[in-house]
Amino acid sequence: MVIIYTIVFALLGFTVGSFLNVCLDRLPRGESILNPPSHCQACHHRLAAKDLIPIFSYLWLRGHCRYCQAPIPKRLPWVELATGGMFAFLYASYGLTPKLGVMAFYSCLFIIIFVVDLEQGLILNKVVYPGMAVALLFALFLPQPWITQLKFHGIANFAVGGSIGFALLLLIAIISRGGMGWGDVKLAALIGLATGFPLVLLALLIGAIIGGLVAVALLIAKKRGRKEAIPFGPFLSLATLVTLLWGSSILNWYLGLM
Repeated sequence: MVIIYTIVFALLGFTVGSFLNVCLDRLPRGESILNPPSHCQACHHRLAAKDLIPIFSYLWLRGHCRYCQAPIPKRLPWVELATGGMFAFLYASYGLTPKLGVMAFYSCLFIIIFVVDLEQGLILNKVVYPGMAVALLFALFLPQPWITQLKFHGIANFAVGGSIGFALLLLIAIISRGGMGWGDVKLAALIGLATGFPLVLLALLIGAIIGGLVAVALLIAKKRGRKEAIPFGPFLSLATLVTLLWGSSILNWYLGLM
């Protein structure tokens, strides 16, 4: 049954990933994610049900619109695959538990933030602020959180995490005079509300390490110049998911070395 349910959650993730693609297309443009129905961005032809089967439709159509032959963004199947893979992994890891629902929500949230910042260089308030509200609700209804190590729990822990995340990146933004975007500052507050303290520090550290390594690789490969900005949101998003999944184990391992 575990294998069957894992497959079911993978299929559910593919479908959710299809919806995330709608969000990724429309939210940066300020459009409704509900209306109008799904359509080709090039010819605006309404898509039929057979055009909306996650992953399969893209492969069947060979990456082109059925009606005008315009190329379909390659991002669509990758987001669907990533979401499906994440949902399957979460079910296999946590089963039908509250943690599954929490992690599924955060996975979707940070996939949106990751892709929008990577493609558009934007961290949207309409994504971050609702994310903060949901994170606070999780803190209220999960009085013994499974991701924190301090002696105090519940909303106080997450409030401290959010405050520290916001303050640290705000300080960096002020000192760097534009080197750090204000969207990243608000994202850090969201990360703190999601992870709590002290894991917010781990998430920011992992994000900085990943971002630094990628930046060095891009400079060596001459894909970016020294003065060209690199979006930080994707690295923070990835680091947050790593922290939510394995942060406690990483922290315990580190403390064991001391």
